[in-house]
Amino acid sequence: KGFRLWYYQNMINLDINNFKQRLEAEKLRLEGELDDLGKRNPTQAGDWEASPSDTSDISFRDEVADRLEEQDERKETELSLESELTDINLALAKIDAGNYGLCEISQEPIELDRLEANPSARTCKKHLDQI
Repeated sequence: KGFRLWYYQNMINLDINNFKQRLEAEKLRLEGELDDLGKRNPTQAGDWEASPSDTSDISFRDEVADRLEEQDERKETELSLESELTDINLALAKIDAGNYGLCEISQEPIELDRLEANPSARTCKKHLDQI
């Protein structure tokens, strides 16, 4: 097990800069999308507050319902993007700590093809649905 982990970490280290660059680029993209959806919560890091896209006065009940529905959709999108951003920040912290690429459940190496598809993956394929 020790040699396999050592070999895997050395393989990961060859691509670590690539993974880091991809994660940082995705982080910037997500932060931009979140900034478009609302504003950063000044009291909680990594949290945004979705704001309405249209702030003009509403005169009909149908418009009220439409705006409420749109606000719900914006909040859903915001929460999804925040979750992705959290995973990316966690992956970047793992790179800095030197333990990137290990499954959070088993501490076994995450498959390279999984990391290539999703550099912020937190688990191996075996534990895919456990986080």
